[in-house]
Amino acid sequence: MKKVLIANRGEIAVRVARACADAGIASAAVYSDPDADALHVRLADEAFALHGSAGAETYLNIPKLIAAARRAGADAVHPGYGFLSENADFAQAVLDAGLTWIGPSPEVIRALGNKVTARGIAVRAGAPLVPGTDGPAASADEVRAFAEEHGLPVVIKAAFGGGGRGMKIARRMEDVEDAFESAAREAVSAFGRGECFAERFLDRPRHVEAQVLADTHGNVVVVGTRDCSLQRRNQKLVEEAPAPFLSEEQRAIISASARAICREAGYTGAGTVEYLVSPDGLISFLEVNTRLQVEHPVTEETTGVDLVREQFRIADGLPLTLAEDPVPRGHAFEFRLNAEDPARGFLPGPGRVETFEPPTGPGIRVDSGVRSGSVVPAEYDSLMAKLIVWGEDRPQALRRARAALDEFVIRGVPTVLPFHRAVVRSEAFTRTGELGVYTTWIESEFAEPLAASPEIAAAKPGAERETLTIDVDGRAVEVGVPSALLNALRSGGGADTGGAAGAAGDGASGGLTAEDADLVSPMSGRLVKWMADDGAELAGGDPVAVLEAMKMETTVRAHRTGVLSRAPLTPGSAVARGDVLGGIGS
Repeated sequence: MKKVLIANRGEIAVRVARACADAGIASAAVYSDPDADALHVRLADEAFALHGSAGAETYLNIPKLIAAARRAGADAVHPGYGFLSENADFAQAVLDAGLTWIGPSPEVIRALGNKVTARGIAVRAGAPLVPGTDGPAASADEVRAFAEEHGLPVVIKAAFGGGGRGMKIARRMEDVEDAFESAAREAVSAFGRGECFAERFLDRPRHVEAQVLADTHGNVVVVGTRDCSLQRRNQKLVEEAPAPFLSEEQRAIISASARAICREAGYTGAGTVEYLVSPDGLISFLEVNTRLQVEHPVTEETTGVDLVREQFRIADGLPLTLAEDPVPRGHAFEFRLNAEDPARGFLPGPGRVETFEPPTGPGIRVDSGVRSGSVVPAEYDSLMAKLIVWGEDRPQALRRARAALDEFVIRGVPTVLPFHRAVVRSEAFTRTGELGVYTTWIESEFAEPLAASPEIAAAKPGAERETLTIDVDGRAVEVGVPSALLNALRSGGGADTGGAAGAAGDGASGGLTAEDADLVSPMSGRLVKWMADDGAELAGGDPVAVLEAMKMETTVRAHRTGVLSRAPLTPGSAVARGDVLGGIGS
């Protein structure tokens, strides 16, 4: 392996590029139009343009990625996580192009990446399971029939997804149809496929997972466990290793079944076997992620194993550097730093990062895809960086985490830092002897008042010259440009081309001019669909519209009782935060 094409973006692309440098391997990045100035573009040895903005035309476009690998002269492809990392067709295309795929075989990805067939493998391996549909559900009616047989609540999941996207919970029969349709839409947006299946949902469970490495010589090692119970809408926010407060019996079940599942599947590479652990101690297999996880650094910090370097070794046909399961040393937390405002329901807030000042000190690691001046695009995931904190034990790691989170400064975009600072002081999370949080704890119990992020002002250049990245014949080239010229270009024309904002503001509320009648968009994104007809009589809290940003859907609800007068917006229309979606008046 001489040169690796990194078929991803952001923080994970930076992580893989650094691992390539450590291993003495050349790296080639790819980038979309919004990512032309991204950190991963600058840190890789080369970068190649994918031309386009949406994921479907860039990081999910297999022919473009293969063409970029050929242009770069790469002999291997690392998919990172998300996008095509668990796509068997992409893995096969890489192999068909004569390149090395850094991951499990296409056959294994297809078997384990499909959560339905993964359940069959888990059954043969003797893993514990809750009831689920035998295959992808063709319609909401099938999910409803499953719920009638096995009871509510049920969870609807993307069969070919992960990371919490394409996952919805239905607690009432009347919620099944909307949950099924929303899960399918998110699955298509994030993974390119919309098949979904259903499982019985366990209330108040912990999320525990096992990190596995398997080589081509028959060695399968469980590198450690992690707890990822602190989630918001099935998106992990805080992870830790090793998973705390498990009995020796529970650890043995998780490790043994994870190893058995990977052996049964013929797995090679780095992967994660995930479980739910109910309050009564019941363990249920959840899924297998056939890729590197976002939270892999906590395992690295507690074992000393570089998981990306191990991926390289496995792909090169070399044996693992580990002969047996390592014994964890100390304790580590990871805090995902998303561009979201927790005080506004974790609404995503893309924009320019004006200041990025990470903390320093013993046990501190920051994996970042941004720095001061970087732009967080609206087209992709909201993850900017990860703060990883290690300590000799969990209490020390918590103390260090409090100090590091207090020291961290990010300005220009909203961040989840206020939430993290509250969590590491929460009795439910910090108590000794047991973990008081679970996968839906944030939605159901977290009640700490958080200050809303300030309004984001337009970015202003802060130097006499600025460096831009342009593509010349598809390759990234840095050029210095006077700040005055850039500022003039940014404001050139003097017109706001937002379109949706203007349309919504010019009489869009059907003659309603009182501010309290306006239903405004809480976020920038696009309109997915209307949930209420024009002229509908609404009560406060009724759903009005579904918006999507950063691959996540948000339902906008009526802020008052009255009659809806919708703005002239159609599904797919772009909206900015503060745009008027309509009016609700008497």
